This record gives sequence, structure tokens and C-alpha cells, in this order.
Amino acid sequence: MARPRIKDVARHAGVSEKTVSNVINDYAHVSDRTRTVVRASIEQLGYRVNLAGRHLRKGRTGIIALVVPELDIPYFAELARHVIREAEKCSLTVLIHQSGADRAHELAALAGFGSTFVDGIILSPLALTADDLRDRAGFPPTVLLGELLEEGADHVAIDNERAAREATRHLISLGRRTVLAVGGIDAPGLGTAEARTRGYRAALAEAGIAHDPAALVPVDSFRMPAGARAVARVLRDGVRFDALLCLNDQLALGALRTLYEHGVRVPEDVAVIGFDDVEGGRFSVPTLSTVAPDKAAVAKVAVQLLRRRIEEATDPDGAEPDSTNPDGGDPEGARGGADPDAGRDGVVDGAGPGVQSPQDRIVAHRLVLRESTEGHEGH
Repeated sequence: MARPRIKDVARHAGVSEKTVSNVINDYAHVSDRTRTVVRASIEQLGYRVNLAGRHLRKGRTGIIALVVPELDIPYFAELARHVIREAEKCSLTVLIHQSGADRAHELAALAGFGSTFVDGIILSPLALTADDLRDRAGFPPTVLLGELLEEGADHVAIDNERAAREATRHLISLGRRTVLAVGGIDAPGLGTAEARTRGYRAALAEAGIAHDPAALVPVDSFRMPAGARAVARVLRDGVRFDALLCLNDQLALGALRTLYEHGVRVPEDVAVIGFDDVEGGRFSVPTLSTVAPDKAAVAKVAVQLLRRRIEEATDPDGAEPDSTNPDGGDPEGARGGADPDAGRDGVVDGAGPGVQSPQDRIVAHRLVLRESTEGHEGH
């Protein structure tokens, strides 16, 4: 028995092939009654979308790459889960690549790994410079995560400087006056650590607390052992402090362990706050106060922006795909119907055909207050 095609579903449901395509793509303008009828026909006929045909007709593979520094850092693992979930909604497959924060690996990813098997890349760079990103002619569409290295590329991040300022203000509001920044960097730069350090210093200045360069505690990585070693070092050196702003939750969890081992009470003696709101911080003793980026929103916006760039690259004239293609595929994206990226939740706007200017998207964050600063769970 031949595999049912989109025209078979249309005939069975008594609608046009375009309407069936709009239901498959979940366009909002289709009435509930029509949507129900079409979905019933799809189910009864056993119709399945021909993803390979859909992508090949547009000169695509249906594969995107997510490139992160380290997969075993919980923040990136959790982010990857959200990216995969969002990509699945667009019938995209995600290839995950670990760069190790190595410039050569990040450059290779930026160039599409020397192949054409990925349609686009979501990249969280740590080693690249603005010069590396400036000339991307011939490279796949790319969306950057983290701090903005240049204005010529789509970019998604939280406001790290503001977030660190809010976290430090909270510590100061508790009466803490000697706040150390674990992982802080006393140098200008465009990285996440530099932005969070600027926010930390701004909060101190607002409170009239003089900045002491010794309050920036360097680390050799952003993992738990590095946080534990850093705090052990300042305790061994006799540095006095009553609060720690840790530039990620991994450092904070390591710091909590060292403080416990040295008999330092949290939060009574030292208040501790981190960044990223990873799962481990919700189960530590004490539970960890943190800055929580909206990871789901970061993933959603990044995938939407990348999908738009892929469409621009492979369909620059904005022509509507042929929904009657005999291979049984169906059109994808925003052409010929309501734009799935527009107006649903406000995170991506300005949709429409044609090349869009680079987008700089700042995603929400919130301060989550738990036992390591409050002495009890709270928000």
C-alpha cells in the first residue's frame, strides 16, 4: 500500500493541501474545527511528514549544531536539553559539539566543520575574538550565546552586568560589607566573567564600599574543585569576608563544601550566591541562592533566530514553497501563512520575508533566594 501523501489527507478532510500544510506547521490562523478535522484525517490515514523531502527541496539537511565549551558543566547540559526541545518543534535535529573553550575548535565550528552537513550553528564562544567573527562570508548562519563580541551577528544572552549588580546588592542589603567575587576578573574585556565583575564592582560603588582588588578571587576553571580551592586559599591567607559572589553555581557549590569543612556557617557567617540556577544548587546543604537565567527562553530565541537566518540563506527571495510537491512533503517556516516566530510570546518579533538586521536579544533573569543567603527557602 502506497504511503499516504499530503494530497490524500486534503482529499480525505475535504480541504486544500495548503490548509493541511498549515495544520502540520501549527499555524495559528487555522480554525479549531478545521484543525480537528485535518488531524483526524492524518491519524486515520497514518500520514507522516517527509522531513527528508522537505529539507532537500530547500537545499538543507535539517541539522543544526549547538557548540558549547563543556558539556559536563550543568548549565550547558541543561541549555542543550532546551535547544533540542525547541529544535524538535521545527523538525530540526541538533548536533552537539564540545569546543573545550579552544579557539581552533571554535573556529572550526564557526566554519561549519569544513562541511555542508549543518544548516546553521548556535555557538557559545569563549576563545573567539571580534576579529574572528567579523568576516563570515561563506560560513553557515550563526547565532551567538553569551557576551556580545560584535554587533554584526545575532546574539542571545542575559544582562550579566545587571544580574551581578542585583546579586551583589542583595548581599549588601543583608548587611554584608566584605563581599568576595570568586572568579572575578580585574581586567577590561567582553566575556561573561568580565561583565559580571563589572556588575559586582558597580554595586559596591553604589553602596559606598571601596573596591579592593584582593576581593577578586581568581580561579583556574569554573568547576566545583576550583571554587573549593579558591575559598580554601583565602581562608588559609586569613582574608576576612562575610559574603561570596560566585560567578557560577559550580564555583559556589565548591565554595560551600570548603566553608563546611572549615566550620564556617552559611549564611550566618558567610552568605553565598551563585549564577545559573543549576539543579545541584536546589539540593545542596544549604540550598544555593543564585541568578537564574531563563534557559528555556535562551534556547527558544536562539533556535528561532537561527531558523530565520537559515530560511534567508536558502530562500532569499521569500518564495513560498510548493505545497503540492509530489513527494508528499509540506512547506516549512513562515511563508504563506502566519509566522510561527511572531507574536506568540513576544520573544521574537519583526518577522517577515527578506533579510533582517542582526538581532541582539536580552533574555530575562531573576534572583532566586534560598538558604545560602536567607537561612530559609524564599523568593
